[in-house]
Formats: sequence, C-alpha cells, structure tokens
Amino acid sequence: MRVLVYGAGVLGSYLAHVLVNGGNETTVLARGKRFEELSKNGLIIRHYVQCKTTVDKVNVIDKLTKEDVYDLIFVVMQCTQLQAVLPILAENNSQHIVFVGNNTDGQATYDYIQKNSSFEKKIAFGFQSTGGRRENGRVVCVRARGQMELGGLNGQLSWRELIDKAFENTRYKLTYIDNMDAWHKSHIALIMPLAYATYACDGNLRKAAKNKKLLKQIVNATIEGYKVIEAAGYEPTPKKEAKLICDKSKVYYLMLKIVTATPIGKLAISDHAMSAVGEMVALEEALNKLKQKVKLETPNLDALQVYMKKL
Repeated sequence: MRVLVYGAGVLGSYLAHVLVNGGNETTVLARGKRFEELSKNGLIIRHYVQCKTTVDKVNVIDKLTKEDVYDLIFVVMQCTQLQAVLPILAENNSQHIVFVGNNTDGQATYDYIQKNSSFEKKIAFGFQSTGGRRENGRVVCVRARGQMELGGLNGQLSWRELIDKAFENTRYKLTYIDNMDAWHKSHIALIMPLAYATYACDGNLRKAAKNKKLLKQIVNATIEGYKVIEAAGYEPTPKKEAKLICDKSKVYYLMLKIVTATPIGKLAISDHAMSAVGEMVALEEALNKLKQKVKLETPNLDALQVYMKKL
C-alpha cells in the first residue's frame, strides 16, 4: 500500500517505522531540520524498552500537493497544528485519512474536510500509545507494544479493512472504538491531571512519586474529570480503564507511584507535557468548557490547574 505519515515527531516516526517494516510504500512528510535529518540519515529510533536502535529508509517529502495520492494518510501532529494543514488535506485527492493524536473537536475537523473537499472523504480518528522525545536527529521511543485505538465519531468504521491491510504484516495492535469523540474527551480527563502534576514538579515527575498528597490529587482529579465527561453526555472510554480508576482508585494510586518513579514516566508523560504546553493549554480549554457546561464541583482539578497558570 502507498501510505503517507503526515508529521515526523515521536508518534509519526514510530508509526512510519511500523508501516515501512510491514511492507508498505511509506512516505513521511517533514519540514526544516527534520526533513534534512530523515533525507540524510533515514528514520532512526532508539527503542527504550527493547534496548535496540533501528534505522529505516523512508521516502521523505516536505509538501503535499493536490495530485499526490495515497491509499492512506495518517496525520500525526499536535491538535494546535491541525488548523494549518486541514486546507491542504481537503484539497488533496486522497480519499482515506486517519487523524492520530489529541483532538478537542473531532466533529469540527470532520465537517471542515467534507465541506472543503471536492468529493466525500473517509475519515477516522485514532490515538497511538507511544511516548518519547527527539534528540540529536533520532527519536527515543518508549512503548511496550505498538498499538492504536481508532474509529469514527459515531458507529463502526465501515472501511476498517483498508487500515487492517496496512498493518497485516506487523505486530501492531489496532483496537476499534465506536465513538472516538468520547474516547478523546475521556483521554483529556485522564492526561490533564498528569500534565498538571508535571508542572507542579517543574518537569521532574519523579518528585510526584514521593508526594502522597499530589498522587491522591491526581487520582481524585481524574475521577472528577470522568464525572464531567459523563455529565456532558459522553460515556467514559475505554470503559475498563475508567472503571479501574473510579472503582479501584487505590490500584491506580499504586500504578501512578510506580510509573512516576521510573524513567518511563518521564518519557511517556512529562517530556510531552513540557514540550507541548500549547497543546496542553488547548486540552485544558476543552475540559473547562465541559466543566462550565455541566457545572459540577471539581476541587482537585481546580487545585491542580493552578500549576498550569504559573507556567
């Protein structure tokens, strides 16, 4: 298959690595210094958990034209960057697009593409569970196994066979979700307390592992966030994850204590929170809109939000 990964950060780089090793004709869109790095040295990834480094040769472009058609386009970038690329994607003649990453308003993204395209496009939304950072021309990536939750905004994805085909020769796990809008909003409720804790610790999340009060605030703020999502009419998704946190908060507390005490917490949580403050602000704004709509008391969330304001 002819596949484009639009974006060459940590998430896009790992996704491109999976797709090229799955036998797809994979192209990465990158700009500036990143375009030069990939063109000269290939796609270099240090797999932190697996203790290995891989180098993949990929096609690299710095511009997507209208006539450059792909079987699948994966758009992998921060939600604050989407507005700039939506006109380009709407004009392009490719039919199938998967937006990968945080999205504060999937419906608005969907509506813009359909309204400004000359034909109906097939659109999905996903989230890849990968953390890490870029350094010295390579990506340091942390993940136990490559995986993505994805789906449409309401109901089953009718064209999932095409996505399955792109990953059929890989060990990458795809989990289809009927309502990715609910999933994205639930994810905001999950990650924002962790981002706030990162800012409370000046970027050193290991400090949280020793701070019993802060860990409890994270747990309680996450539960409050799920209650806001539910009151706004969205079912917390994935259900098992939400149920674990809400019904077995002590277990989640112990999980947080372990994760924050290890380098995995830094690579998977705090590095992104510190490097993508703009995106965290956008996610906070989306959460605050829901809070204002449902008018629930969220004392733990409110207390943690103070740390964002101090940045």
